[in-house]
Formats: sequence, C-alpha cells, structure tokens
Amino acid sequence: MIYVCLILCMTFMGSVASVFLKKASGSDGLLQMLLNRNLYIGGFLYVAGAAANIIVLRYLDYSVVLPLTSVTYIWTMVLSNRMLDEKITKKKILGVACIVLGAICVAI
Repeated sequence: MIYVCLILCMTFMGSVASVFLKKASGSDGLLQMLLNRNLYIGGFLYVAGAAANIIVLRYLDYSVVLPLTSVTYIWTMVLSNRMLDEKITKKKILGVACIVLGAICVAI
C-alpha cells in the first residue's frame, strides 16, 4: 500500500513539475528563463519524482510501475485546468480514460 501512495506522490510531483516548467517557458529569452524560479522548482520536483520512482522500482516490478504512472495524465489535466486555465474537453477526458483503462489492463 505504501508503494501505491509513493507512486501517486511521484506522479503528482511530475505533473506539478511540468506546470512549473511550462510557466518558466514563458520567459523572454534564455537568460530570463535561467533566472526564473519556476525553472528550478520544476527541476527539483522532477528529480524528487525520479528518486521516488527509483525507490518504488526496488520493490515492485517495472511492468506494474510504468503503467501506474499513467495517473500522471489525470493530474496533468486537472492541474493544467486549475493553474494554467486550460479547458478540459470531452475529447481530453476520453483520451485520458483510454490511457488509464489500458494501463489498468496491463497492470492486472
């Protein structure tokens, strides 16, 4: 059970990291991007998520862990809506549902 919680945290960190990197990408020029704190927050969260992934992989099969990381798509859709004001369409929901359903089929 603790590994499932760790996977959920790992996927959430990856999604949040992507949001911060998206915000950093709006900087004007390379120098401004390098001075943007969002770049470093996103990078830190990606590294933390990768560390969590390594820990989980020590105890669970890769063929189980990788499909479960598809939860990232759910987090990403919700966070992009809340933090970046992107619209959630029926097409996006259907796409994410298909990905998650496929991951469940592979993991079982």
